[in-house]
Amino acid sequence: MTMDDLGYNDTLEKLRIENNLEVFEIGRVIAEHKERYIVKNEKGEFEAEITGNLRFSAKSREDFPAVGDWVALINIDSESAIIHSIFPRLSILSRQAVGKFGERQIIATNIDCALLVQAVDRDFNMNRLERYLTICYSSKVSPIIVLTKTDLIESQKLKEIIENINLRIKNIPLSAISNETKDGYDSIRGFIKKGKTYCLLGSSGVGKSTLINNLSGRNIMKTNAISKSTNKGRHITSHRELTVIESGGILIDNPGMRKIGIIDSADGLETAFDKIINFSKKCKFTDCTHTSEIGCAVVEAVEQGKIDRKSYENFLKIEREKEHFNLTVSEKRKKDKAFGKMVKNFKNDM
Repeated sequence: MTMDDLGYNDTLEKLRIENNLEVFEIGRVIAEHKERYIVKNEKGEFEAEITGNLRFSAKSREDFPAVGDWVALINIDSESAIIHSIFPRLSILSRQAVGKFGERQIIATNIDCALLVQAVDRDFNMNRLERYLTICYSSKVSPIIVLTKTDLIESQKLKEIIENINLRIKNIPLSAISNETKDGYDSIRGFIKKGKTYCLLGSSGVGKSTLINNLSGRNIMKTNAISKSTNKGRHITSHRELTVIESGGILIDNPGMRKIGIIDSADGLETAFDKIINFSKKCKFTDCTHTSEIGCAVVEAVEQGKIDRKSYENFLKIEREKEHFNLTVSEKRKKDKAFGKMVKNFKNDM
């Protein structure tokens, strides 16, 4: 396997030179297990830890390696290595950390495209799909919608789902597939290019791991049978893992995410809900909240059926989450600043 197969390119080589990392061997983080990492390069796979300096200088979890990162390595032997530093990231897919307001959780880094995977039998949720799109756009990652388990519904029902998607979401590539019959696999293979990295986003049991296994032609990822009581695949993926498939292309599987907390993603909202944003430019007030103001062009468009009401309600909910996240981050910064000032005064008084 070459570094090109892992996604290395001229842009990364330029970053390597600019950051004075030419003397180090490099590799890509393909898995993470509680601050122990598996790093891969053309020589093989290595179990790796970070240097004490990297640990000490980290201000948050975002400063630690993540799956998809390119890293500079030292002390390499046949099985292990030390991560000296992390290359600047070309893209970061992240969400609000579950149960930790104001904190980000990195999903994966250096992603070219995200496969937004939803099962059409019971899992399909348009609001969740718009949330995934918001995350993608804020991260400058191109989205591709993948509908799975098409063998479990009638063709007319599938047609209706696709039509509803096209009404609310414009100009996004879509592939409808069956992991059982392999119907639709030609279309999804057409999206996957050699050297490009694709991150799979979706709830537990929608078929992400099975999709990777089928595309690679090998049982790389663990899967479980569909539950007879819920008609859903049981959750099996417990960590993020990067896989290079033989046909070219790099896929990152993720544990199922049913809750997708939105962070400070203004650009993501503007792109995912571009119709609403375009109408908002016609509002009477520049600080319009698009809820109850007189002269709100967005509310008027909703009432006239020009904007889908459910999409509008989802937009407002995501907007509130974004504002709450920003407020929480601001409060944390104030507390950190006050604490730093207290420590400084204490040292001066000693």
